Amino acid sequence: MYPQKRAYIFAFSAIVCWSTIGSAFKITLRYLDPLSLLFYSSFVASGVLLMILIIQKKLYLLRAVNGREILFSAFLGLLNPFFYYVVLLKAYDLLPAQVAGTLNYIWPLMLVLLSIPLLKQKISPWSVVAILISFFGIIVISTHGQFSSLHFSHPLGIALALFSAVFWALYWIFNIKDQREAVSKLFLNFCFGFFYTAIAMLTRGEFILPDFAGLAGAVYIGFFEMGITFVLWFNALKFSSTTAKVSNLIYLSPFISLIIIHFIVGETIFFSTVIGLVFIVSGIILQQYLKEQ
Repeated sequence: MYPQKRAYIFAFSAIVCWSTIGSAFKITLRYLDPLSLLFYSSFVASGVLLMILIIQKKLYLLRAVNGREILFSAFLGLLNPFFYYVVLLKAYDLLPAQVAGTLNYIWPLMLVLLSIPLLKQKISPWSVVAILISFFGIIVISTHGQFSSLHFSHPLGIALALFSAVFWALYWIFNIKDQREAVSKLFLNFCFGFFYTAIAMLTRGEFILPDFAGLAGAVYIGFFEMGITFVLWFNALKFSSTTAKVSNLIYLSPFISLIIIHFIVGETIFFSTVIGLVFIVSGIILQQYLKEQ
């Protein structure tokens, strides 16, 4: 099989998996609270990533980790999965899946904004325009297009969805500085994330034992959202002749997700969500185009 064809197979597999996650979050949150869901799903993800390391015969990479790298993994695990998913899952708990999921896609723009102070990158006037286009999409989604009153449908949920994008962008900024092999460092991040979640559960003083539906949802999320899908995406980038050939395909995911949310979760998709998503994705694509010039 040609490498590029293999890259597309990996890429579309990852996109399909990620497109189902908004529905999986919303359905599973009917049975588990956000912290409990993260506890079980991060445990599953750690196990999945460990199995991948065993299959790829890369366990030796874990033995080679030094103290500084362990501390860095502890920091990254605090950002993702702990802070990122605690905040994101709470947003899904408060908002319709279509709103929470769509607002979370603003993270590439957050990445640009945070790169200015953290990576000392400069921003061009056209990049500012691209960011404003995406932020206009946020306003459309948050107000359901009711600009006259500018009434936000659920301020706390909207704020949490946007903050989740901040945590995800921060994670990737610091992850750039980590040159270790991708799966091994992701495994350590999730081990620390699971550890933090367990401490939070103990501090809360309540462990919720899920019923079958809740456990099935947590396993699905741990396997497809947090575990194997990242490996599929890494392989897509690895086999592709250029990053652009597969990276731009990721913008199909939010639109496919809306279709799945409608038929699986049963939400009526707001026209304002679709329009807002178009603005968000347009701003991100423009930003990516400008970066390549």
